[in-house]
Amino acid sequence: MPITADSAKITPALMLTATADITFVAAADGQTAPLPRFKMVAYTGGAMRVAGWRHPVVIDLAGLAVPSQARPIRFGHDPLSGVGHTDSIRVEAGQLVATGVISRDTQAAKEVVASSRNGFPWQASVGASVEEFEFIKDNQKATVNGQELTGPVNVVRKATLGEISFVDLGADGRTSASIAAHQNKEPRVMADDSNPIPSPITTAEQTPEQIRAEALAETSRIAAVRKVCAGGGGGGGKHSEIEAQAIRDNWDATRTELEVLRASRPKAPAIHAPDTSVTSEVLEAACFQSAKLEGIEKTCSAQAIEIAAKRFQGGLGLQELLFEAAIANGYTGRTFRDSRRVLEAAFGRGIEAGMATIDVGGILSNVANKFLLEGFFSVERVWRSICAVRNVSDFKTVTSYRLVGKDQYEIVAPGGELKQGTLGEETYTNKADTYGLMLTIDRRDIINDDLGAITTVPRKLGRGSGLKINDVFWTAFMNNAAFFSAGNKNFISGADTALGIDGLTKGEQTFMDLVDTDGKPTGVMPSIMLVPTSLSAMGTQLYKSVELRDTTANTKFPVANPHQGKFRIEVSRYLSNALYTGNSAKAWYLLADPSDLPVVEMAFLNGQEAPTVETSDADFNMLGIRMRGYHDFGVALQDPRGGIKSKGEP
Repeated sequence: MPITADSAKITPALMLTATADITFVAAADGQTAPLPRFKMVAYTGGAMRVAGWRHPVVIDLAGLAVPSQARPIRFGHDPLSGVGHTDSIRVEAGQLVATGVISRDTQAAKEVVASSRNGFPWQASVGASVEEFEFIKDNQKATVNGQELTGPVNVVRKATLGEISFVDLGADGRTSASIAAHQNKEPRVMADDSNPIPSPITTAEQTPEQIRAEALAETSRIAAVRKVCAGGGGGGGKHSEIEAQAIRDNWDATRTELEVLRASRPKAPAIHAPDTSVTSEVLEAACFQSAKLEGIEKTCSAQAIEIAAKRFQGGLGLQELLFEAAIANGYTGRTFRDSRRVLEAAFGRGIEAGMATIDVGGILSNVANKFLLEGFFSVERVWRSICAVRNVSDFKTVTSYRLVGKDQYEIVAPGGELKQGTLGEETYTNKADTYGLMLTIDRRDIINDDLGAITTVPRKLGRGSGLKINDVFWTAFMNNAAFFSAGNKNFISGADTALGIDGLTKGEQTFMDLVDTDGKPTGVMPSIMLVPTSLSAMGTQLYKSVELRDTTANTKFPVANPHQGKFRIEVSRYLSNALYTGNSAKAWYLLADPSDLPVVEMAFLNGQEAPTVETSDADFNMLGIRMRGYHDFGVALQDPRGGIKSKGEP
């Protein structure tokens, strides 16, 4: 099924680029072209390697929307470097073809035209916003743009064309540029490393007139070069190095002018230039390093960790993280002053350049998840040791069946037949529900550049989930008057039931005397001793000590401990908490191993035992970053024969 990247999802919008072949079209004979025209194969229809995508990307041209035939043409996706516009965009033979005019009077436009006349093989890069994409799995096949593809590959099913840019090198290395000769221009050999223009050579066969002509030509060439470097290109001494190289390498005035144009073209501020070394993984590693999280080598590659350590030596703040992501996604501002626009660009909305490469929502979610788990595992988890855990696929009530009946083997006489046993069934139910909370990192945290906010907030969400599980679990377990009862023969009380050698002996005996519905022993052994905090010391002594000190009115003497090493001790602070029904500082429990016969069961949706955290920018009414944590689980008491409760007092 196609995956839709819309505003309702946390995943930000993505942008793609593709390379193209470019051919400049000259005017017809006898006509003067007022403006240079171009024709380009903007996209060949094949698979490309695109930054930010793990697998190759193919744009399905059948789903590419073209808002208008007149789209802007830029240089290197820079909004400040306009070149011209298109007047025709169409799909031909599985390729995207565009024609247009070099209509801008900019340094970038002049460079494109001058370079093309000198034979430079321009390519094109197409910016498109992705609306739907489909992932073709490994070894699966799909036909797109008349080409058969084999996965893994991402197929962009719906996209909207943005702008087209002239670039030195695009994403599709298979294409090549074909430049047509301009009419009314003499062919010219270009001076480069592979085809140098030789300097004039004087021979004995030359006449004085030829020598003087060559000298005059050389003088004129040098004068023209110096004029371009000193004045024509805005020189004033700025282009002395170009001048020296032009004279040395025998450049003519046109070639020199091209190099001066390139040197004089206003360079965008550093924040405008995408840094390909700063990827989502690098920013994620920088966040982990700034938060001093251990074990990041298990999450991030060694290369990403190294780049992050060098690039962000002083640590990475929240503001810097958002700003880096915004810049990589096309934000052209110079400061963080317009924080709303920075947030929009960081999360993939309102992108100003040709492509988005940073998934800041994914970075924040990954970072937040690490600290969410830290918070989740920081709270008491005794429930995990005393209950059975099951996986459910939805939120419907699920039923567990336990077979009971006459299942004991009967003697079989020689030549006799096996007797038919009888089976009944006992049922136990459970159901998962959703629990969650949303918190917001507000504008003050962002302005204060507080990276701690994306560690503190998810820790709170994680602790909140852990505390909620405990609350639901112990409420169900302790509100047990009908479960642990004399009627079920799993409840004892009296002065002799206080936790000690005698009380534990009575509890063990009570557990061993539990029977199935047919009146026979369950065959299950007690394994866990569950106690409140007030009985923790006594429980530990009963488990570890070889002998105990018994106290009488007159003396103290050692008594052998028959329960040493028998029952694993588990201590919960919830058992004696006054806010829970059934609380007691003296009551204790003896339970079977939950894998043998569970007293209580925890159900998790799709086996997800840890909560989930998601991140997005806040809505219009609240400037900030919104984090939501949620967890799907349910708790239910199961078989009363899996444990006994001792009141510990009369």
